[in-house]
Amino acid sequence: MSPTPRKRASAFDDFPANDNPAGTPAAAADAPPLPGGITPPQVERIERLKPSQMLPDRFQPRHLLPQSLRAEFFSGQIDCYEAASSWLNLARSDPAYRAEVDRLLAMGGSFEEHGQIKPVTGAWLSASDGRYIFLIETGERRFWAACLLAITEQAKEEPRLRVEVVAHPSRQRQVLENRHAEPPSAVGQACEIAALILAEQGQTPEAALADEYEYFRRARTQRMPAGLWERIMPVMQLTRPRMVQLLNILQLPTPLLDLADRYRLPERVLREVLALPVEGRERMLRISLQNSLTSDDVAELTQGTLSNAHSKGAHRGSPAVPRPGQVALSGLRRFANALSELDEVSRDQALDEIADELVGTQQAQPLLELLDELTRLAQARLDH
Repeated sequence: MSPTPRKRASAFDDFPANDNPAGTPAAAADAPPLPGGITPPQVERIERLKPSQMLPDRFQPRHLLPQSLRAEFFSGQIDCYEAASSWLNLARSDPAYRAEVDRLLAMGGSFEEHGQIKPVTGAWLSASDGRYIFLIETGERRFWAACLLAITEQAKEEPRLRVEVVAHPSRQRQVLENRHAEPPSAVGQACEIAALILAEQGQTPEAALADEYEYFRRARTQRMPAGLWERIMPVMQLTRPRMVQLLNILQLPTPLLDLADRYRLPERVLREVLALPVEGRERMLRISLQNSLTSDDVAELTQGTLSNAHSKGAHRGSPAVPRPGQVALSGLRRFANALSELDEVSRDQALDEIADELVGTQQAQPLLELLDELTRLAQARLDH
């Protein structure tokens, strides 16, 4: 089931028009335009293909395959099933990967029960060895769902997916499909906006570009011709100022974008992280993830940290690193505020549920010891 790794086709051109390798297609009937005036794809024919005959678009704005596997997969060092197997291994120790894999496996299971309702769309590209490969325009989730399910079920034969060959794939339809399939993360939305801007300007990614985010970052340096924002707004369903805010996320380095995307950090949290000096951003982003901080929490920690640094005469641009006590106090306040907003009956019920959960995870005793110590220290200060 695992084909021999081979040199990939040049799948980095922005959906170029290629001669159809299998003859002249039959044209589809005209269809009404999609939202934003996007032309629906002209379906040339419907086929059933094995995943090994297909390749996701590396510059698809929404990243599915983990960052650590992308270089090997897209360079042809590992095939789609080897990538799926490695992804399953990563999911065992990472809850974000686990959640995504579970969603994809559920989708793959629905294929077996109900059939594949929506086809994968794309176009044939010629590979350097003379063969053809099907470059996916929309439906990457269906592609990986089939691969992951084949690995978990130890299938002896490759699955087959229904695909539609389209005459003119587009970034706009790709973005629309993404947004209908699953709400994108803030990082995903930033990449979608960037992809639309670059597609409008005819800028295509190069095969030699090692970091996909570098391609999307180019959108922030472009001069926007008249009417460009207006053409993008119906697709994104966002105002221009909102899209600019999202594009600013791409200032973060790639490892932080990957983390923020994987754990779906909200744009408002990332905006507060970006307000910090460059040296302090990674620490604050990781603290935000570890403690499930809101944008208000991050703003509070940031302000307190910077004020403290200023009072101690720290030089301008020094990294803003919140003290452990600040982070813990922020969480404790959220806990107290959440309970204070409940009526007496609801509060008692919430405390019972919390106690049951803590005992069930064997965290009750260590937490009680910490709270006892905090009570002792606070009481000592009150007594004086």
